Amino acid sequence: MNSKTADKNHSVLFFTVEGMTCATCVNRIEKVLGKKPGIGSVNVNLASERAETTFDPNVVTVKSILESVEKAGFSVPRETTEYEIQGMTCAACSTRLEKVLARLPGVVAASVNLATEKAAVTWPSGAGDDESVMTAVEKAGFKALPADIPAERRALAEMDIAIAARRDAIVLAGSVLLTLPFMIQMLLSWGGVEWTMPGWVQLALATPVQFIAGARFYRSAWGALRGLSANMDLLVAIGTSAAYGLSLYMLADEVAHVGHFYFEASASVITLVLLGKVMEGRAKRSTTAAIRALMALRPETANVIRDGDETQVPAESVRAGDVTRVRPGERFPVDGVILRGRTQADESLITGESMPIAKDEGDTVTGGAVNGDGLVEVEATTVGAESAIARIVRLVESAQATKAPVQRMVDKVASVFVPAVIAIAAISYFKDIFIGWPQADAIIVAVSVLVIACPCALGLATPTAIMVGTGRAARHGILIKDAESLELAHRVNTVVLDKTGTLTEGRPILDRIVSLTDGGEDDLLRLAAVAQGGSEHPLARAVIEAAKGKGMATGMPDSFQAIAGKGVAAMVGGRDLLIGSRRLMMETGIETASEEARAQSMEDEGLSVIWVAEKNPRQRLLGFISVGDAIKDTAMEAVRLLADAGIETVMLTGDNNRTARSVASRLGIGRVVAEVLPEHKAQEVERLRSEGRVVAMVGDGVNDAPALAAADIGFAMGTGSDVAMHTAGITLMRGDPRLVIAAISVSRATHRKILQNLFWAFIYNVIAIPAALMGLLSPAVAGAAMAMSSVSVVTNSLLLKRWRP
Repeated sequence: MNSKTADKNHSVLFFTVEGMTCATCVNRIEKVLGKKPGIGSVNVNLASERAETTFDPNVVTVKSILESVEKAGFSVPRETTEYEIQGMTCAACSTRLEKVLARLPGVVAASVNLATEKAAVTWPSGAGDDESVMTAVEKAGFKALPADIPAERRALAEMDIAIAARRDAIVLAGSVLLTLPFMIQMLLSWGGVEWTMPGWVQLALATPVQFIAGARFYRSAWGALRGLSANMDLLVAIGTSAAYGLSLYMLADEVAHVGHFYFEASASVITLVLLGKVMEGRAKRSTTAAIRALMALRPETANVIRDGDETQVPAESVRAGDVTRVRPGERFPVDGVILRGRTQADESLITGESMPIAKDEGDTVTGGAVNGDGLVEVEATTVGAESAIARIVRLVESAQATKAPVQRMVDKVASVFVPAVIAIAAISYFKDIFIGWPQADAIIVAVSVLVIACPCALGLATPTAIMVGTGRAARHGILIKDAESLELAHRVNTVVLDKTGTLTEGRPILDRIVSLTDGGEDDLLRLAAVAQGGSEHPLARAVIEAAKGKGMATGMPDSFQAIAGKGVAAMVGGRDLLIGSRRLMMETGIETASEEARAQSMEDEGLSVIWVAEKNPRQRLLGFISVGDAIKDTAMEAVRLLADAGIETVMLTGDNNRTARSVASRLGIGRVVAEVLPEHKAQEVERLRSEGRVVAMVGDGVNDAPALAAADIGFAMGTGSDVAMHTAGITLMRGDPRLVIAAISVSRATHRKILQNLFWAFIYNVIAIPAALMGLLSPAVAGAAMAMSSVSVVTNSLLLKRWRP
């Protein structure tokens, strides 16, 4: 255990510190922490890169300790562990559990999601302690299970859940049968027919409902009271116990209270709330349908070729480098590269692409995609937790487990809601007694208030909408990192688009070569290709591929230096070459004026011009090469759809101004910021934000990462770099710019659902509580209304399943 109690008032925290280089670093950390109030001793070990500190958790938090170390210039890695929580019934439960977990020694942050029934606990790296979490959860009246438990234990846990669900169904069926006579009695009285069961019959029917079917409410209420808090089950337990106890008192003095019993109130409330819980559980399981569909894509077996023989093995046992054989109609068991054969792959459930994609030798395939009509052999590249499907599932689960900013406000309301309702019910009871109401009537009004005021709907309003929204988005190739990104995207009014790879195909091809030397075009092409051999820039790759296409031996330069945003400097065969932009030529004193007219005419056509010059043996311009990058077929439609949605588009590119404006004019983009160095892209985004805009940045390259981070929300093309995808809040699985407006659309649809859910949850209580206070609602009606409020919120969220891009 890496964080433990040191004494009555102090805890000990162990954590890893990265970035220390000498004893001075150690002294700096010890000095910084030593100054903080609430810190006792501090001991930092340079060799093990570990720090130990004693602190008073009532004065200083773990989070502030780690932030102080980071502000001093070091890094404190963190890790988040997920737990499955059983036994939560309302938002008050999740809020209370969040506070319990946040108070554990060593915990940086804790988040509990009612809809997913999961808790996420963040610790300093290596300080996680499952045992302390599960013990704390159990003491709070719930049950916790690590989300990453082995398959065998998970199967047993799921079996327990299935058994519990069957048991709940049997209990509900028995409760319904026992409550049915009360319902008939109530319906007949509403129809003017007076028929009342004898008191002892009512007692016999209500008692099993109260103490067997209702046992779960008493257990949960007791757990809440032990934790010095209140939840929905406490309201139900108090309310139904009051109605049952009043009826018992009346039955004991039956002469004075002939026929006036309220057993039907307690029995019907428990039965209706149980029914609501069962319906709510089924509806909540529907919200996770997207995750289950993605997980079902992974085949259980794979046909692996070893020593020339084909062997069927479990898919999880396939390792990188193994060769698998995939027949027509089968799913690819792993991510990999086609070694032999050609086919088509249906990736619709992974990328949202509706049409099968042709795959040839050397092309990559994604595990879970359906093989078309070809027999292919695939070499596994990424397997297990690093496979595309696993990463998608992890990302969607992570988004569903996080809380949107509005949810935190709702949780605060829910945490005080239940105690407030109990106080209102008590005041109502004493007020009614004071003004002369019969005690029975005063108790029933108080019971109605207790039963109808439940924060369940409030707690489910936001997370259920987010679960369905992120699930639908994933089915259409839109991966949303967290709930905040989903909620924020609906406010976007400006979209900044990178040009290469976002609006264009990102696969430039050589167009023309203009040589100013005796060596001619082929010599210029060869020099440019060799000089750029160490570059991964798309324009450089276009030149290299063109040289290879002509059968030239390209190879690597004698020396190579990339000049960010401008080009490269390289030594080839004793010649000191410069390859790159007009700016690079100007900064190094290379004269381009004589060729500007021809170069600019090409740029006006939307072509990019690569200048080629040498500094030694003599400084001169050798010529230039024009490269074209085709505009994506869907780019113009994407810009139009954004404009129709009231969103301004801005092109941000490192390409020259004339080429950028040519592409922008064809697409209908009015605002262009060109010739921007990679390190300045983030500044341009910040400038747009300073104008009061809510900015989304769309990019696909490593050089787009700072701008993606600087924007209010980043959109990374899934066809681009891992760095861009890691930085962005939303990843688009296809290189289709129309997915940008689709992502904004699903965010707007989800936000609308959240507002609708919160409106109905709040308005329900605003209307229902006063109605109950005035005696207009019987406990049975109150119980039915309360149960249906949660079901209606979840059902409304499920309507998001109808969303289409």
